[in-house]
Amino acid sequence: MSTRPAPSRITPLIEPRSLSYRSGGWQQAMRDAITDVDTLFAELDLPAEYKPAARRAAALFDLRVPRGYVARMRRGDIADPLLRQVLPLHAECHDPPGFVDDAVGDNSSAVGDGLLHKYHGRALLVTTGACAVHCRYCFRRHFDYSAQHAGGSHTEAALARIAADPSITEVILSGGDPLSLSNARLDALGARLDAIDHVRRLRIHTRTPVVLPERVDDGLLAWFAARRARTVVVLHVNHAAELSFEVADMARAIAGTGAVPLNQAVLLAGVNDDADTLADLSLALFDAGVMPYYLHLLDRVRGTHHFEVPESRAVVLMQALAARLPGYLVPKLAREGAGDDAKSVLGVPARARHAGSRGQGD
Repeated sequence: MSTRPAPSRITPLIEPRSLSYRSGGWQQAMRDAITDVDTLFAELDLPAEYKPAARRAAALFDLRVPRGYVARMRRGDIADPLLRQVLPLHAECHDPPGFVDDAVGDNSSAVGDGLLHKYHGRALLVTTGACAVHCRYCFRRHFDYSAQHAGGSHTEAALARIAADPSITEVILSGGDPLSLSNARLDALGARLDAIDHVRRLRIHTRTPVVLPERVDDGLLAWFAARRARTVVVLHVNHAAELSFEVADMARAIAGTGAVPLNQAVLLAGVNDDADTLADLSLALFDAGVMPYYLHLLDRVRGTHHFEVPESRAVVLMQALAARLPGYLVPKLAREGAGDDAKSVLGVPARARHAGSRGQGD
């Protein structure tokens, strides 16, 4: 049985069957997420022949997906690009060479307090191991959150290291997903970071508002607006169909606080590995007030090889994207490697132009 169905195209900014799962608020929606293969298959009327493999893969990495996100998927379509990102597949049980538990070198940078200081001027806080959704391509699917997170007794040690190092001018909140934290916990953490004068920028990497847009409540918007440091919110949207009307409104609300919303996508086989889909994504992001930032090649983490798009194919796709979109809508093609001083931005040579040259204002 093939583990890579053909990609589906869905019109951007569609009106889904249910935009959110509001009963009890966002924390209740997180608790009510689908975590059982049988429930997911019943909800979407998926072909039963995929179910045994899904159960085996879910035993390796738990299934978790909010019901509001499931409501944006097409019933009966095993190739739906949103479903493919969360559906456990038999391919995850394979162990091909070159795919490892820690593809980006997190463990070599960890000292036990949840602070990763891999790149000059920037430090990353692993704020929590919790996520609203378990993406099957997650580069931290094997990360030991019990030993490496900046919560509880580790918080003071992590913040003390930041305060003692004036070279750290940007702090990145990551996880898990930092927006899995309550507003109260974010308030406490934000106040401590605000008090460190040399921290000039605060960056939040999150997928929660994409799969659970009701997380962006008045309290969270107030938190963004109150930060002393310039705040950047890096969303993680891989396909235009994820940008429901409610998600787009959420992104505009974040921008209205003064925070800068960017998007960081991953190039995924069977999800967004064609030029039309990538162009739709950039255009839908811009309509929602979000600038395309990075398009990452897959981190080669064990259990994710079926999502990999070869670099040569990625370059061709980026050439096609650059030929049809203005430069500000073309994300940087990037790769992160263990031990590197920074992410590698891959150069994409321009394709030959046969219809005359372009001039000022391209």
